[in-house]
Amino acid sequence: MTSEAASRIQSAGDRNPGGRTGRSGFGRRAQSAAAGNETSRTTGTDRRRRSR
Repeated sequence: MTSEAASRIQSAGDRNPGGRTGRSGFGRRAQSAAAGNETSRTTGTDRRRRSR
């Protein structure tokens, strides 16, 4: 997920805090995922857990 996409999601939740996106906390999780993706792009690491 990109930072831009996460920002759009979080903005949607902020505009309508009583809606599904606002109540679920998905905006925060999207921002966290975007930050992790940016880190993995710059360091070359994969932050996803690997199944065993």
